[in-house]
Amino acid sequence: MRIDKLLWFLRLARTRGVAQAMAEEGHIRVNGRRIDRAHARITPGDVLTLPVGHGVRVIEVCALPVRRGPAPEAQECYRVLDETRANPIAAASRNE
Repeated sequence: MRIDKLLWFLRLARTRGVAQAMAEEGHIRVNGRRIDRAHARITPGDVLTLPVGHGVRVIEVCALPVRRGPAPEAQECYRVLDETRANPIAAASRNE
């Protein structure tokens, strides 16, 4: 499956056009390799590193979705590898 279509199906991009732009900007990595094409192929087991907001999200694709369904259905197709952790610097400044 193309990465732009996958990002849209998994609801990691609001529109397919936004997903294409994300891929072509070169900020996404697939299995550690930087991509700059919206038509890059993704298979189950691939690890994606992508920018979201002010951070980075690392996910493993478990299954390829067949449609852009509701969010719970989309979340079943991937596993988040970088569970949200508190920023140690931010935590230190709150304790002062």
